[in-house]
Amino acid sequence: MDIENIINEIDYYDDIDHYDDILWPDRVRLPKVYIRDAQDPFQTPIESFKIRFRFCQDSVIYITNLIRVHLQKVDNRGLPIAPEIAVLLTLRFYATASFQIVCGDLTKVSQPTASNIITKVSRLLAQLHRRYIKFPEGAEANINRELFKELGRHGRWPGLPGIEGAIDCTHVKIVSTPACEHHEVYRNRKCDFSINVQVTVGPRTEILDIVARWAGSMHDSRIFQMSALYMKYTQGMLTGRLVGDSGYPALPFVLTPIRPEPEDPPSIRYNRAQIKTRNIVERTFGIWKRRFPCLSRGLGNKLVTVSNIIVACAVLHNISLQLNDDMSFNPTQPDDEPEAMENVAANTRDGFLLRQFLIENYFQ
Repeated sequence: MDIENIINEIDYYDDIDHYDDILWPDRVRLPKVYIRDAQDPFQTPIESFKIRFRFCQDSVIYITNLIRVHLQKVDNRGLPIAPEIAVLLTLRFYATASFQIVCGDLTKVSQPTASNIITKVSRLLAQLHRRYIKFPEGAEANINRELFKELGRHGRWPGLPGIEGAIDCTHVKIVSTPACEHHEVYRNRKCDFSINVQVTVGPRTEILDIVARWAGSMHDSRIFQMSALYMKYTQGMLTGRLVGDSGYPALPFVLTPIRPEPEDPPSIRYNRAQIKTRNIVERTFGIWKRRFPCLSRGLGNKLVTVSNIIVACAVLHNISLQLNDDMSFNPTQPDDEPEAMENVAANTRDGFLLRQFLIENYFQ
């Protein structure tokens, strides 16, 4: 049968592969390559699963369902990655801070694909921050204030009243030189490149507010004064108080310790209550960075992706508290000393008056 007759009879062949065999009888057919899971990771024992991904299986399904619609493809072209596999790959990266090629090998995908997945999942999780990172309202806010008061209690002396958050900053290391024109602004006082992350936490280690966009050289108090949280307090949208270290100015809504160390008993008792209340933010940093080691070992992604990863880990931290999916960690000691105060444009007089009022009425 010649080629012309075969072409004329093509419509009579239902099996196109059979037609190919007739047209090119000596052709060697290569098998198609498909991505196949060697095993189902969800069948791993729960303890081993949590060590590898920082969440139990049910929590991973819950997290996947939050962003599933944005991970699914409308067709099967290009052998798409299942949403569960994409989330597991990203969680493994957060849990190990390993090279993306290693995380990709674990799920049988290439390094570029792994990079795209981590970038996309991190962005989607970070976009959930308004839902999972926020100050409580109503009765829940009053409960938080009472819990903070109990945190600062010492013997018969009460804790600080009206506290609704503890604020501090922590550095997330950038392992490579940032790809921007003025990259030296990201070098902190320890000579490492980093992002200075402002975090406000509640009495149960929940994250209430996070700012993850400022360079490592930026001072803690300056980040606070340029944040939306500062504006909410100055405009009366939030009516409680924060506790912070000596790197923050004394304001009507920020209680700071007395420096240098006081000698009179009422001031000593105030300092003790303030430090005990503020310690919750250091404990949160320890739990947060132990659960997601990428935050302590450093990130080599693009700057925008680094910020998304930091916020995504904060969202995941709060989700773990809501789902009661905890891990037994011994919080690490704080790695950041309080920064020296700089000259800031803030009304500290009212803050000093408030602090003196509390000392005279609560700690005499």
